[in-house]
Amino acid sequence: MAGNTTAGTKAQLYDAFATSGKALANGKRLELLDLLAQGERTVDALAKAAGLNLTTASAHLQTLKQAGFVATRREGVRIHYRLAGDDVAQLFALLRKVAEAHQAAVPAARDAYLGEDGAGEVSREELRARVAAGDAVVLDVRPAEEYLAGHIPGARSIPVGELADRIGELPEETEIVVYCRGEYCVLAYDAVRLLTDRDRRAIRLDDGMLEWRLAELPVDVGDLA
Repeated sequence: MAGNTTAGTKAQLYDAFATSGKALANGKRLELLDLLAQGERTVDALAKAAGLNLTTASAHLQTLKQAGFVATRREGVRIHYRLAGDDVAQLFALLRKVAEAHQAAVPAARDAYLGEDGAGEVSREELRARVAAGDAVVLDVRPAEEYLAGHIPGARSIPVGELADRIGELPEETEIVVYCRGEYCVLAYDAVRLLTDRDRRAIRLDDGMLEWRLAELPVDVGDLA
């Protein structure tokens, strides 16, 4: 006998799989996962970062929680959200790459969003080699709270919105390697454009903190630099 499997129980299994897919079928929920891949945040902070009102952000987060993608902890009256595991970050990263490879609209939307900065890119391996040789300064242009939650060892923190006023903190002759949240993060593109306009040598890491973590490379926490 083939066992006790029936069409009904098979349907239930696939419907359970589909529940996860439905939770991902919203651009704002994917953006919230992107933010949570950088570290734990409160509902208020997530709503502000994603450009949502508190009620809408809470509803999206509840959908993600019901699907098992995020977990929570309470601190007084505040609820903090985090990804339920590294496998959720892996799923999110893979979803983006599969969509880019197989959905014709994605590359055009990516290019329209990120724009062109004319900069070169380096891989994670190349970045580590350049830093070890003293040939590059690593610049993290994410918000300070994301840097504190985890950053590339030795990276300096200057959020992109502060870069124009703080550019003097960076050495003039050393190449600057900029990174932000991940491969599709516009902050690094904006930072490179600004640095280049100020006659600084700037290139981008070809992905970002999400991919760095998933590669299980060293991560430092705390200590603004």
